[in-house]
Amino acid sequence: MTKRRRLDPDERRNQLVDVGARLFAAKPYHDVLMEDVAEQAGVSRALLYRYFPNKRALFAAIYRQAADRLLTDTRIDPTGPLLEQLSAGLDIHFDYFAANQHAVLAANRALVGDPVIQAIIADELAELRQRLLDVIVLDGSPRDTVSAALTSWLVFVRALCVEWLSGEAFSRAELHDMCVGALRGALGAVTDVDRLFGEAAG
Repeated sequence: MTKRRRLDPDERRNQLVDVGARLFAAKPYHDVLMEDVAEQAGVSRALLYRYFPNKRALFAAIYRQAADRLLTDTRIDPTGPLLEQLSAGLDIHFDYFAANQHAVLAANRALVGDPVIQAIIADELAELRQRLLDVIVLDGSPRDTVSAALTSWLVFVRALCVEWLSGEAFSRAELHDMCVGALRGALGAVTDVDRLFGEAAG
């Protein structure tokens, strides 16, 4: 085991989360062992368990951190072109999903019944929905209807991304186009999507 470095509690916790994130990205959830995390971090298992009582608690901390970073990286400027920002936000998520395939599949399959993990996902989706809602309703569209459409779209995107990661039956470009197309379809009945996305009518 590598020599342990002295870190304050916050630094140590962040180190353990970073090490765990690398391992969960590299291997399926059930193949990651807490003793592997401790060894890679250069700490005893007792110290690791002092911060995280079990593997699920460690994974939850990792996934919460990832969700927070994704939200930070995908803020929407209401004065900017929505379609460009939407496309960029999708790409940021796709980049994370591709780099952390095992972790994303674990959260959406192996841990689909875990209330803590699912709450993290639900919180992120709710925040993304709110950000889009705050921009879209500026044109006078019915708020409740748009909110329902956005909720359904975000669930669709999540499911489609899991399918993409599972078998890659379609390309990333096709994934992107399907996500944007689905949003057009979801909003088309309740708002002027061409005007919303800053596009001229064909």
